[in-house]
This record gives sequence, structure tokens and C-alpha cells, in this order.
Amino acid sequence: VSLRTKSAGRGTVKPHSGFNANNDAEVLYKAMKGLGTDEDAILQLLTARSNAQRQEIKAAYKTLHGKDLVDDLMSELGGKFESLIVTLMTPPIMYEVTCLRDAIKGAGTDEKVLVEILASRSPNEVNQIKSLYKREHNDDLEEDVTGDTGGHFKRMLVVLLQASRQQGIQEDLIQSDAQALFVAGEQKYGTDEGQFITILGNRSNAHLRRVFEEYRRLSGYEIEESIQRETSGTLQEVLLAVVKCARSVPGYFADSLYGAMKGAGTDDQTLIRIMVSRSEVDMLDIRAEFRKRFATSLHKMIQGDTSGDYRKALLLLCGGDDA
Repeated sequence: VSLRTKSAGRGTVKPHSGFNANNDAEVLYKAMKGLGTDEDAILQLLTARSNAQRQEIKAAYKTLHGKDLVDDLMSELGGKFESLIVTLMTPPIMYEVTCLRDAIKGAGTDEKVLVEILASRSPNEVNQIKSLYKREHNDDLEEDVTGDTGGHFKRMLVVLLQASRQQGIQEDLIQSDAQALFVAGEQKYGTDEGQFITILGNRSNAHLRRVFEEYRRLSGYEIEESIQRETSGTLQEVLLAVVKCARSVPGYFADSLYGAMKGAGTDDQTLIRIMVSRSEVDMLDIRAEFRKRFATSLHKMIQGDTSGDYRKALLLLCGGDDA
């Protein structure tokens, strides 16, 4: 519970007050029984329950019917809608472990997923992810990550995996951190990536925000501009993600959601991953940031970019429009 206190009540999905796991299990059973499936009943119910409540429904369903709810859902549903519903049914830390495992063990490495999870989660969450990864897969997450990545990108991920970001603001380091970043990048022929990794990977978000201000005073540049000039590829991607998260985690997710939907085609994996994993954490803040940054609302963009039951469920997770 302590995990969520920081952004308490900033999610769109809340625990259902008159919750009864057996009743809900029956509603789902009826929705899938016989010919055809009542997708609407399934999505209306599951988006209106917290993840913890969904786990209780799953247990009740097995007790009442001797069947696994997720297996039944998977055999009745299909496509992106199925992926979304299965994601809703997965406990949060377990879901992140599965995402990381797939990112590493799939064909090629899905760097985007490694970056998103390791840059945006708190040290507490990263530690929970590491221990569940070990329990589930009998492998060490850090070893798997380092076996699958290289260079400075790998070093930055290893730093983030240590989950030992400092707390608070260290007044005496603000000036020297900004100076060190300036000297390591803009003032140097070539780039000392190690400095960026150490400072961006270890200081608290509140501290980094002060360093970025100081950096701008010192250099005349936003830190993002310098990172874009001085680094490239996956290292640039992870450093920019860390900077965005230091400035605003909901802002980082707003940018990622926009990126997943803008232009032709939709990155549904990213859309599902963020909409579900942030629905009980900070979706209200993500919506506000989205509206501030872009010429449209998150709700309108999802509406224009998706269709069918998939769209209906995503809009319920979004929870409303922002004029």
C-alpha cells in the first residue's frame, strides 16, 4: 500500500465500494456462457474494479467454477481487446516482470520497454520487480539485462537497476553537478558519457530539477538539447527518459502516449501498457499534462485512434475528457 501513497487518489480506477467477488465472478461467467460473448459486460465490470479486486474475482471464479478466469477470457476474446483485458487481470509487479522478460527474451531486445520501466519506476518498485523476476524466472534481472545490451546504454540500465537513487536535495552539489555535466558535454570535444550516467542515474528527481535550472543558467541550453547533441541511440533514449521523469513522471507518460498514437498506425503495446499500469496511479495527472502539451485531449486522441470494445475499454481507463 505504501507504494501508492505519494500519488494517492490520482488514478481513474478506484476500488469498487460495494464489491462482492462472487457476484462479479457470476457476471463474468454468464457473459461467456453459451453462444457469443457479452464483451461489454466484461469490460464495464473489469475497468470498474481495482487490480486487487480483480485478483479476488479470479479466485472466486476458480472456487465457483473450477476454471481459470484468465484462460476463459483468452478463449472467448481476441486481438488487442484480449491483450488489454489480460493485462488488466495481471498483478502490477507481475505485469512489469513479464514486460521486462519479454523485452529481453523476445526476438531482439525491446529497448523501449526496458527504458520506460527502469526510468519511470521508484527504487522501491524496481526492488520489488527484481525480487519477483528472480522468483518467477530463477534468473537475475541485472544479468539478463547486461547479457542483452551493451556499452553506455547497458551501464545506465545497471545504475537504474541498483535502485539506490539518493533522497532529497543536496544543496552543495547542485552547482558542481551542473558544471560537471557542462564540462562532460558541451565544453568537451567528444562526450564524457560516464558523468551523465552517474549524475542522472543517482540524484533524486527534486535534486535533478534544480541541477537542470542551474545547467540552463550556466550553459544557455536545456539539458535535453545537450543530451540530443552529445549522445545518440539507446543511450540518448534512456537519458532523455530519465530527464523527463525527473521533471514530471506524468509528463513523461503523456509524451509516450502521444508518441504511441501520433502519425500513421498505433503502437498498441505501449498504449495498453501505460493505460493499464497508470490507471490506479496517476492517470488524472497524465491527462492534465497531455492537455497542456498537445492540441488535443488524451480521450479525443484515443477515440480517433482506436475502435470497438478495445476503444471502449481504453476510454473507461482514461476516465473522461478534458476540454
